[in-house]
Amino acid sequence: MPRPKVAAIFTGFHYRWHAHVILENFLEPYIFNGKRTTPPVDVVSFYADQFPDGDMARDTARAYGIPICESIREALCLGGSRLAVDAVLSIAEHGDYPTNDFGQIEYPHKRFFDEIATVVHEAGRPIPVFNDKHLSHLWSEAKEMYDTAKELSIPLMAGSSAPLAQRDPALELPKNCEFDEVLVIHGGPIEAYGFHAFELLLSMVEARRGGESGIASVEFLDAAGLKKAAEEGRWSMPLAEAAMQAELGDPQSPFKAIGDENVVGTNGVLVTHRDGLTSMILRSESYNATRWNFACRLRGESEIRATRWYVGPWENRNLFKALSHAIQQHFVDGKAPYPVERTLMVSGMLDASMKSQHQRVPVETPDLGFAYSTLDYRDMRETGASWKVITEETPQPSGIDSADSWLPLE
Repeated sequence: MPRPKVAAIFTGFHYRWHAHVILENFLEPYIFNGKRTTPPVDVVSFYADQFPDGDMARDTARAYGIPICESIREALCLGGSRLAVDAVLSIAEHGDYPTNDFGQIEYPHKRFFDEIATVVHEAGRPIPVFNDKHLSHLWSEAKEMYDTAKELSIPLMAGSSAPLAQRDPALELPKNCEFDEVLVIHGGPIEAYGFHAFELLLSMVEARRGGESGIASVEFLDAAGLKKAAEEGRWSMPLAEAAMQAELGDPQSPFKAIGDENVVGTNGVLVTHRDGLTSMILRSESYNATRWNFACRLRGESEIRATRWYVGPWENRNLFKALSHAIQQHFVDGKAPYPVERTLMVSGMLDASMKSQHQRVPVETPDLGFAYSTLDYRDMRETGASWKVITEETPQPSGIDSADSWLPLE
């Protein structure tokens, strides 16, 4: 079959920005689960919304013979008047964009999608689209994007690399299990990293009996509020200590700074699901961009189950190889490997959490009352085999990475 032609739409292409760490795995062979993998698609056009200092778009386009187009329409039509590509990679992260009164960066996810959808609608030929990270910083925009994709039959995939990371220690929860309590710990800002934490949370609990039931409310808690809520039994400190133990080897309080990490202060978001489950998202006392820890107690069990998501060497750059692999399968199959409803719900949870932080009150989320079921996406997850090829001692390349550097063809 012909290789799908992909238009890549991005805010900016800079070293280690999302456009870089995703597109390098579309332009060169990459390593996924320890094996050299050749991308089954061809990137045929770029659209850059901005050209920051240190821009890589122009040099990369020149090196790979890819035109940089003046508009999203031109990138999708390849200079003609009709849709001429088979899939779209939309990466609206990083760059110089305003921040609103709630602390949300107003990335142009919705503008990018609207322009893509307009061309697709005119052609009457739905094609797969990937939207990097949350659908939008605003729930209303995220829902409109989802509804438009449904109306136009656009196979839409969204989200981040985090749920595809290696689970260390390995943890698979029983199918149709039920939870008594659940907790995720991250080590960064509430919007940029809270998104990943919510996504990781749903990626685990959506497999429970009945699937994800929807979100009734979210409540932002500062450090004092967290301690008070723990004393009231609204969340479990032993769960948090077990989640930190999965990362560090020993039980640790999330209120304790780790090593020489910069102290940023603990906060959290208490999530109430519509089926009565309560889950907790915690930001650790000190900053760590690769801290993604999980703990839960299943119904009828006294033992705590815990793991961490290990992103591999080079901080989180290598994890984008798993995400790129999943996106490419989406483009080839025309079907997302996991439900876009997860990202839709996370987009609403994050928006509500930012408002709860700003207003210092719980926020009810009646619009998040929809339910969804998960899919088995284990084939898209990194098992850890790649870290036998790219180790902590492997030097990180400054430009476009290629599997040929680490697993050359014989």
